[in-house]
Amino acid sequence: MRVIVTGGAGFIGSAVIRHLIENTTSEVANLDKLTYAGNLESLASVETSPRYHFYQIDICDAQALDDAFCAFQPTAVMHLAAESHVDRSIDGPSDFIQTNIVGTYNLLEATRRYWNELPSDAKINFRFHHISTDEVYGDLDGTTELFTETTPYSPSSPYSASKASSDHLVRAWQRTYGLPVLLTNCSNNYGPYHFPEKLVPHVILNALAGKPLPVYGDGSQIRDWLYVEDHARALFEVACKGIVGETYNIGGHNEKRNLEVVESICDLLDELVPLALSNEGIRTYKELITFVKDRPGHDRRYAIDASKIERTLGWVPQETFETGLRKTVQWYLDNDQWWQRVLTGDYRLGRLGTDV
Repeated sequence: MRVIVTGGAGFIGSAVIRHLIENTTSEVANLDKLTYAGNLESLASVETSPRYHFYQIDICDAQALDDAFCAFQPTAVMHLAAESHVDRSIDGPSDFIQTNIVGTYNLLEATRRYWNELPSDAKINFRFHHISTDEVYGDLDGTTELFTETTPYSPSSPYSASKASSDHLVRAWQRTYGLPVLLTNCSNNYGPYHFPEKLVPHVILNALAGKPLPVYGDGSQIRDWLYVEDHARALFEVACKGIVGETYNIGGHNEKRNLEVVESICDLLDELVPLALSNEGIRTYKELITFVKDRPGHDRRYAIDASKIERTLGWVPQETFETGLRKTVQWYLDNDQWWQRVLTGDYRLGRLGTDV
């Protein structure tokens, strides 16, 4: 396979590229604009591979996309480029509309132009894989139901609404133009190389710094947690074996309250790097937990039914929440140089470059 991965310098995108280079024979082109969340240092382990190529491209730039497709000649596209932080979407929705909706439209059109010129056998084998989120389905508060592939969309935030819009565009390009598409909707990811604004790394790094550990509301919001490397494996299975036009939900079978997640991190840190008695008399990391005002429109519960991908493609997560979280906490303890450079902003220095 020759795979274009958009957003390949992001958290999930970089995990996908590491998986492709380290565990398959695929050739990979990473298309990334390098916004604040794009970090090429997350790809240090594979960047010297002759099968890895980087193009600094905004997916809203149609000409740059055409040039990249022409240069790389992909057999598949895995579309992960997106603005993804809910709080940022509430404070400034414009970037989410531009990247997640307009950017996806531009990418679909660039893909369609390229795909239309392929020989018939290459057209048949080509795939456009769109990676989305369970947040498009809305809120399961008050029920014991799970999100399935046929759950109606009911997004709550500007972020989830923009992702729902992009999902609809992808399906429309398949129905109207015949573009061979695949869609996946995943639950909350966690793991190595996660940008520190997200819950798990934010709690780990705040705790190590002795700072408050903010928890929205009463911390009773429930999410299904998926280890990012399990997700990367699932995405490759879908790209290779998925049926055109189908949607696959990907989850970790790990429903946890947010407060439970924070407390689990604290317990691991108490074991791995126990606190010395502070000037404030703090003995355990849990004493740093601070409840803050809830975000507007905060969904109470997400939960994924991943039986379809398990049944049809044979994928199951390898990590439990307990094993995955331990690996994650240990990774942050062992890789302070990576996250220190994120916190200082040094990771953004000297990043210009392209294969185009």
